[in-house]
Amino acid sequence: MGGIKEVEIAGQKLVIHELEDVSDPLTGKILTGSWVWDSSLLLSEWMTSHGRVEFDFEGKTVLELGAGMGIPGMIAALLGATRVVLTDIPSLLTWLRKNVEANSLGDRVEVRELVWGSEESWLSLVGSTELDNVDLVLMSDVFYDTSEMAALGKTLGWIVKCGCGESKTTTTRIWSATEIRPWTGECLDELTDQGFDVIEFPSPLSAPNCSSSTLSSASSVALDDNEPSFAIYHLVPR
Repeated sequence: MGGIKEVEIAGQKLVIHELEDVSDPLTGKILTGSWVWDSSLLLSEWMTSHGRVEFDFEGKTVLELGAGMGIPGMIAALLGATRVVLTDIPSLLTWLRKNVEANSLGDRVEVRELVWGSEESWLSLVGSTELDNVDLVLMSDVFYDTSEMAALGKTLGWIVKCGCGESKTTTTRIWSATEIRPWTGECLDELTDQGFDVIEFPSPLSAPNCSSSTLSSASSVALDDNEPSFAIYHLVPR
């Protein structure tokens, strides 16, 4: 794991720097955002087809939570978004910036720290970016720990209220792609309790339609009956 790989999404090529050291040096925890996950590829491909029918990216502001390698956010920029903010924990920001630079997207894409559930972190983000409106939130494989969902729900609540005065021109959409795992339902239930309706986009989704070289070794896609299934959800604040 680690090194540089090229990912192609519907004819759009991105250069991605994956981390070689996948543990946080301070906590020792595995940095799950340090390599490419299949859900991020799936969401990116869906955005280039179904997503652009549901949503006009042109001129919009997009925020990616738990961005990891930042693939969906960078695809949003290539689809016409004029401002994309990729957010994650501090340990991953250097690599996110490398990916933005490697794809010459620095004029449209910025990288910022955002810790879920921390109002101080959210206010710092808003203050440093002068963010006054978010049209679309993107998330990939964030439904992995039920204990994190309350914090995620808080952050999503702040985002959808961002610029709720005169500058708020549209309702914020929230899209999230995930591999279906035994605990996915519990995570979604937690977000429901946090005030979000969870709507699954139609048609069951399987492995992303990418060449094998673009698929993550950490979440490799089987080609037999045990092939993982995926879903893309629209979270709607009540």
